[in-house]
Amino acid sequence: MTDISIQSDPVIRKYIKKKKIAIIPVGAIEQHGSHLPISTDSDIVSEVAKRLAKKMNYLLLPTVKYGVSAEHAPLFQVSLKETTLRRVLKDICTSLLECGIKIIFIVNGHHGNTSALKGLDEKINKDTEGMLNVHILSYWHFMDGEFDHAGHVETSLMLAISKNVKMELARKGLVTDNMSENEIRRLGRLAAKSFPAVTKNGVWGDPTRATKKKGQAIMSEIVENMQKRCQTCLTENNP
Repeated sequence: MTDISIQSDPVIRKYIKKKKIAIIPVGAIEQHGSHLPISTDSDIVSEVAKRLAKKMNYLLLPTVKYGVSAEHAPLFQVSLKETTLRRVLKDICTSLLECGIKIIFIVNGHHGNTSALKGLDEKINKDTEGMLNVHILSYWHFMDGEFDHAGHVETSLMLAISKNVKMELARKGLVTDNMSENEIRRLGRLAAKSFPAVTKNGVWGDPTRATKKKGQAIMSEIVENMQKRCQTCLTENNP
């Protein structure tokens, strides 16, 4: 792995001559209940991308720490418009192409970014006439079980990678265990417009069940499954 944030120009250019693959982590800045920092999405996706880049020996870019988070208002959030995030990522990808990068994995760490990222890979690939191949991967698609927001999954992941978790402040939020799939989908659509409308404390799930051991297992599962997907993408790019 070559982390460009700590490397010099000659080191990076030498890497690109040998391997033309980069990872861009994308997170968000928004509330995660009373027990997790507002940087949670960015923290988790940064660690996922770092481990993936190390395993695959990819060029690791600094995390884009701002995402599309307006749905969390009036709870704290710093949000970009969808069009802004798309433009930023397209510019970064185009710049990397000019530096010699040919394949980019955008690793998404925030569900609210999904709409902005939809179809962006295809557009960039088309606009560059196939000179650049972009793949977008949302890390929670590479783990078993239901995802949450500041619940036991995200809290467990943060316990595994961060010292900034305040478990004494963890409180159960919206728990969907006994709800029908239709009801869960309805709440999901509502949360996409106003997260506090479905959970006043900003938590979807039960963080009190979180443990560091669970987080370590989930992180390993995510990275292993993403590694397999990346290998598949490379095979498809080089039939």
